[in-house]
Amino acid sequence: MSKSWRPYALHILDAIAKIQRIQARGDLARDDILYDAALRNLQTLSESTQHLPADKKAAYPHIPWRDITGFRNILVHNYLGDIAAPTVAAVIEGHLPALQACVQAMLAED
Repeated sequence: MSKSWRPYALHILDAIAKIQRIQARGDLARDDILYDAALRNLQTLSESTQHLPADKKAAYPHIPWRDITGFRNILVHNYLGDIAAPTVAAVIEGHLPALQACVQAMLAED
């Protein structure tokens, strides 16, 4: 991969920080603006994970890389149907802390 992956890793961390700030503003299930903002940031961070080197991702098998890509595809292509707010909240709370720690570790290794 000729293009540096580091800007993508930093973009992931930035999107996670934005999602954390969005959550601090209120309940995604009750505020459609917060919900939309969280979805947008999940989409962009999911896209950025596709630019991380395969060897880096392989070093962190506990991160569901393929599921992240699949979730991104659902976010992008699910034009007419809403993804339930509890599902979005579960993804944020259940997976973002581990992803954040992983990406921080990747950056610290180089």
